[in-house]
Amino acid sequence: MTAQTILSPSVSELRALFNGRVIAPDDPRYENARTLFYGSMDKRPTAIIRAADAGDVSRLVSLAREYGFELAIRSGGHSGAGHSTSEGGIVLDLSAMKKLEIDHENQTAWVESGMTAGEYTAAVGAHGFVTGFGDTGSVGLGGITLGGGVGYLVRKYGLTIDNLLAAEVVTADGQLLLVDENSHADLFWAIRGGGGNFGVATRIKFKLHKLDQGYGGMLVLPATADAIASFLAEADSALDELSTILNIMPAPPMPFLPEEVHGKMILMAMMFYAGDAAMGEQVISKFRAIATPYADMLRPMAYPEMFPPEEGGDYHPVAAGRTMFLDYVDNSVAQFILDTLAKSTAMMAVTQLRVLGGAYARVPADATAYAHRGSKIMANLAALYNNPEEKDHHETWISKYEKKLRQSDKGAYVNFLADVDQKQVRAAYPGETWKRL
Repeated sequence: MTAQTILSPSVSELRALFNGRVIAPDDPRYENARTLFYGSMDKRPTAIIRAADAGDVSRLVSLAREYGFELAIRSGGHSGAGHSTSEGGIVLDLSAMKKLEIDHENQTAWVESGMTAGEYTAAVGAHGFVTGFGDTGSVGLGGITLGGGVGYLVRKYGLTIDNLLAAEVVTADGQLLLVDENSHADLFWAIRGGGGNFGVATRIKFKLHKLDQGYGGMLVLPATADAIASFLAEADSALDELSTILNIMPAPPMPFLPEEVHGKMILMAMMFYAGDAAMGEQVISKFRAIATPYADMLRPMAYPEMFPPEEGGDYHPVAAGRTMFLDYVDNSVAQFILDTLAKSTAMMAVTQLRVLGGAYARVPADATAYAHRGSKIMANLAALYNNPEEKDHHETWISKYEKKLRQSDKGAYVNFLADVDQKQVRAAYPGETWKRL
């Protein structure tokens, strides 16, 4: 056997082991099953196995250990680094595992990790409960949870992992373990931010928070350096109930924006106040006062309304992307962001800023494998394009942008890493966190 040879069971053997749950290249479902969220991920696995339960997961992990084939784990298929798929390996697809059990009395929920954030949010929201994830409903619970989870409730209730009470995990030896702070405590520490490196989480137990209504939605403002700096200062000093995600970008031709605004640089802010709607309106009035809005869709709403129905499966962006943390954004940094975005030749260039703090910052840095509790602002840089031949050009642009924008915080958020090398992984897991992992 040469070093390049990878043994694996035949498709017929897999079909015998996983009755009806194996999707191979000869299956009409294959093209759809192998397609991921990001358009640049175009790999062809030997087979995709849609696990029905933890027993299926354990069997497939044991086979991977026995044969040595590459095994990719897919929850929602949003891995920017491409961990949801494999070229020639086997994909363990958890998307059929969506069982949810809500314990009203103890305000907890056990959920299988193939459910999406949007599905879970709608289901628990029907009972007046919330758990925070990210800003996209179609992400799978397995991936976003294990990496951290930074979204519309991060300042009020912390990261997703701060609301993770327990998990059932299939480890590399095929064992199914119940993991919490009293059982396999080291593993419980590692899966809270350490990603999927320690096993396959098949079921996850979350803390539920009672929240019937809040205040939120979208606010679109003209983009100036002063408006950016003012917005971020207000977001930083606001009550913990308010979490914001600010996108600095050219205005797309959206129907709610005046035609004369299309193509102009805008601030598109997604905001949610997790508390009394009247107080939320009062807090958000300070943001409305920054500049005359191009669009104001902020209103009293239930939290699940922050996750509108998905656009369907046809949106598969291709982008050069970077993730980082910033210490501050003053007028000078804001002007640099605007000037740099204006020079991009991408179909769409975006800088996204998420102000952290609040409950996120009150967890000790060594309490979980997510080590960036002192970080102030999460920044995501992206250049979206259609033509694959433009890749090198946009990668060069974004690399220069990242280098000039970087400040003293050298960290990175693992869920937003794309081309993962050792330096980036070390940035996601610095110092003692790396050693313990």
